[in-house]
Amino acid sequence: MSEYLRVALVTGANKGIGRAVAEQLAALGMTVLLGARDAAKGAEAAAAIDGDVHPITLDVTDAATIQRTAKHIEETYGHLDVLVNNAGITGSGKVSPADAVDQIPSTVDLDMVRAVFETNVFGVIAVTNAVLPLMRRSRAPRIVNVSSGAASLELSADPTSVLSSLVHSAAYTPSKTALNSLTVQYANELRADGFLVNAVAPGYVDTEINNHQGFLTPAQGAKVMVEYATLDDDGPTGGFFGETGPEPW
Repeated sequence: MSEYLRVALVTGANKGIGRAVAEQLAALGMTVLLGARDAAKGAEAAAAIDGDVHPITLDVTDAATIQRTAKHIEETYGHLDVLVNNAGITGSGKVSPADAVDQIPSTVDLDMVRAVFETNVFGVIAVTNAVLPLMRRSRAPRIVNVSSGAASLELSADPTSVLSSLVHSAAYTPSKTALNSLTVQYANELRADGFLVNAVAPGYVDTEINNHQGFLTPAQGAKVMVEYATLDDDGPTGGFFGETGPEPW
C-alpha cells in the first residue's frame, strides 16, 4: 500500500502569513497548494519554498477559479486534508485596521463593507464548500480560518481594552467577528464527521496589510496556524485561539 499523501490548500499564500504557513506545512512533509490571485506571483512564491509546493490560481471571490481549484485537487490528489482560509483584506488598502478612519461606522462607504465581507466571509464559505467533498475523504480533516484579535466582541466592548481605543470599524473588524461565528457553525455541522474547525488569530504580524507595523514575523504568526492545522484527533473544534490559547469571544 502506498504512503498516504497529506494535502493542504492555503489561500492568499503568495506572501505574508499565508506564505509562511505554506512553508511550514511543506516542512512537515505535506503537499501544499499555494493559492494566489496572481498566477505569476504564486509561481514565484512556490518556487522559492523547499518541499512539495505547487502554485494554484485562486481568487476566493471568483467562482470559476474556486471550481477549477477543486477540480484540480480532485483529479490530481483525490482528497484534501487541510484548508487554511487565509486570504483577507482590510478594505483600506495597505493600512492597519487601527488607522482605518475610512471604516468608521457612521461614515463608511457601504461598497467597502461589501468588498471586505465578500473576501473575508463569503469567500471562506465559497472555498470551504467547494472542497468539503474532498475533505470528507481525508483521514484527518482540518480547517483553520484566519481571524484577528480585533474580532473579539468581549474585548471590543470593554472600555478598558486596547481594542476599544482603536478606530471603530464597520468593515474589517465585523468581518472577522462574522468569520468566528461562521467557524462555530461549520464546526458544529462537521464535528460528527471528524473535522476540526477553528478560528485562529496570528497576532500583530509585520505584513503589507498593516504597512509593516506589526511586531511579529510572518513565521511567528504562521506557527499557531500550523498548530491548529495539524491537531491530533482529540484536539478542539469550534474554538477561537491565539498563540497562548483560547481567545475571548
